Amino acid sequence: MKEILYNYDNLKAEDIDEVVIRTKGLIINSSNEITLGYSHKTYQFPGGHLENGESLEECLLREIEEETGIKIKDAILKPFEKITYYSKNYHGSGKNRENDIYFYIVNTDAKFDMNNSKLDEWEKEGNFMVKTLPMENIEQVLIDSLSDNPINKVIVEEMLEIIKEYKKITNIDVD
Repeated sequence: MKEILYNYDNLKAEDIDEVVIRTKGLIINSSNEITLGYSHKTYQFPGGHLENGESLEECLLREIEEETGIKIKDAILKPFEKITYYSKNYHGSGKNRENDIYFYIVNTDAKFDMNNSKLDEWEKEGNFMVKTLPMENIEQVLIDSLSDNPINKVIVEEMLEIIKEYKKITNIDVD
């Protein structure tokens, strides 16, 4: 598994006050399309926070179902990349945070079903929707979204890194 650390504040491990763990899935169908969440003018891989007592894989499957209505069964899941962010005074909280995000490939032809989703209030406020896009267009779609929301600068960089690694490990031509 490839691991990347973003540490713009030059923090040390002993400076970290709290650790938050997330999982995200690249949901890819047999037509080589990727399913993404879209909310607050931001694309995201479906996923979210690990809850107490949950394994990484249980978190991923729960979050995919909550955000897309897709129930994944009997999947063999293994993270292919982990990105860690060290952040000083995370969002003005006074705490230094380590955010660990584990990325998984989820191959399925199951269609999203928003009737089975369980969106949280933030997702509802942002008019959350699910979009399925051709893999060959995804980088340009993300680049085109950069000016839609200031947070996209960070999120798009992360997503482009993950897509590049996905293409590398699945032997898809990378520019």
